[in-house]
Amino acid sequence: MLTKKQKNLLLFINKKLRNSGVSPSYEEMKQSLNLKSKSGIHRLISALEERGFIKRLAHKARALEVVKLPETASANDIYNSFSPSVIKGGLDEEQTNSDEIEVPVLGKIAAGTPVEAIQNEVSRIPLPNNLEKNGDYFGLKVQGDSMIDAGIHEGDTVIIKRTDTADNGKIVVALIDEHEAMLKRIRKKGKVVALESANRNYETKIFGPDRVKVQGVLVSLYRNF
Repeated sequence: MLTKKQKNLLLFINKKLRNSGVSPSYEEMKQSLNLKSKSGIHRLISALEERGFIKRLAHKARALEVVKLPETASANDIYNSFSPSVIKGGLDEEQTNSDEIEVPVLGKIAAGTPVEAIQNEVSRIPLPNNLEKNGDYFGLKVQGDSMIDAGIHEGDTVIIKRTDTADNGKIVVALIDEHEAMLKRIRKKGKVVALESANRNYETKIFGPDRVKVQGVLVSLYRNF
């Protein structure tokens, strides 16, 4: 059982590692918990290490690794650090270079109430430069606000890497009963599959494993301003 400060510090460290791959400094940790001195951070770190939630990496200054997260942490607590690679600006086809790899946009995807399953190609957009060129990608226009706390807004165009498997906690395109497609965070436990929203106004949807098929995993998105 963790204290509130221990849990908050653990989640802050996890968020920093997921965003940047670098452990936060003691100063950053102190500020995140509104503590007056770093000695309190040292004590919290030691307590988390003793309980097996983190470990210090040898021969690296201030390097920490999150070993596990508390079972009482909600999906929003654990994964609200997801920060999609956002390509800001328009998707003007006239500005697309001829040597760019293009991704087909296959219609709309629901981040909220399910819509019909993925449609046929409606347009094409350039593949973001930070993605591997040998992957199989497609784009979808986001409809709804159920993933807004994960940084995914209505009107965004998400870039999906096609795959039929996904680790727990990944944001995926899930096909339900071969009919409805939705953008949700997937979590598998035993014989059930949970599809979670990133908006407290939406309930988690629970399905049997034979009803859900992963179509791909979110890797990036475009946003118009």
